[in-house]
Amino acid sequence: MKKIEAVVRPCKVDEITEALAKARIRDLTFSEVEDYGHHPCRVEYYRGIEYVEEFRSEIKVEIVVEDEKVRVVTDTLSAALQTGHLEDSQITILPLEAVFHRRAGVR
Repeated sequence: MKKIEAVVRPCKVDEITEALAKARIRDLTFSEVEDYGHHPCRVEYYRGIEYVEEFRSEIKVEIVVEDEKVRVVTDTLSAALQTGHLEDSQITILPLEAVFHRRAGVR
């Protein structure tokens, strides 16, 4: 089994969900994260005080799939996430030793 993680822009969540649903991938986990360092800093003003916004809000998508479905998921994510910008997204594939469903008592 593999765990696929993608850090994406919030505006892409609906597109990702729809694209993966069409590929029959429905078990997704979404988390709000802060991205740092992969984009230019932005200067903002709050009550007349200048500050540099170094962090950007992103969404982390986590998907656990069998080895045979990794290619389908990564291809679907890549197609849904392309915007033409350098910092489009990041997809990471991690090996998983086991998954334990506590409620069902099944590995």
